[in-house]
Amino acid sequence: MIVYEYPFNERIRTLLRLEDLYEKFKFFVQQEHPMQHHVALATIFDMLEVAGRADLKSDLLQELERQRQSLLGYRSNPNVQAEMLDAILNELDAVSTALVAAQGKTGQNVRDNEWLMSIRGRTIIPGGACEFDLPSYYAWQKRSSEQRFNDIVGWFTPLAPLFDALALVLRLLRDSGAPVKMIANTGSYQQMLQGKVYQMLRLNVDEALGAIPEISANKYMLWVRFTSQGGDLKPKPLEEDVPFELTLCNF
Repeated sequence: MIVYEYPFNERIRTLLRLEDLYEKFKFFVQQEHPMQHHVALATIFDMLEVAGRADLKSDLLQELERQRQSLLGYRSNPNVQAEMLDAILNELDAVSTALVAAQGKTGQNVRDNEWLMSIRGRTIIPGGACEFDLPSYYAWQKRSSEQRFNDIVGWFTPLAPLFDALALVLRLLRDSGAPVKMIANTGSYQQMLQGKVYQMLRLNVDEALGAIPEISANKYMLWVRFTSQGGDLKPKPLEEDVPFELTLCNF
């Protein structure tokens, strides 16, 4: 099954973009080749670009506190497993405490590093990080993979509490919905939302079907149109019924 996610607002869209960048960063930083570490460092720059567009820290702290207060209301519910509830509450407290302790603007340690900023200024230019443009960066890339790894992790570490927080928020959001089996008749599906507010939808479809969903949604309606893609041509609409699972998520 392939899982497609679609955000209903800019806030969740930003969190999903940062999560995607974080997954790429974790992959490339664990590699050993200088070019792969270059991608890891460039990904940190991309993180700063996305995170700098919104006051994510305060938004995440507010959401974590809202989730904590909501979960506290389940303490008196006999149908709730106390150990599981306490584990989630402890995780919320730990993540919130770490995020509060993170001083200054997101990524300020990188912005205050003149050398890194000189690299960032060149990496936005296609081919701008060549050895003759940045000889000091070229020399750094010739260091051992362990040295480069430790440097990159050190530059990223102040950002870690933010990514721990957004990972927890997205996990709670994904867990808030239950999948429902649907059929897209002749490749198309529409659903009226009847004024209900959702943050994100998740769509599961069997990859063997070769069906690719194109999703659009607003506060009134969601629309899914399945397409197929092959060769050099752009995706074309599917005209057959497509079974899928739909999950509407909201805190």
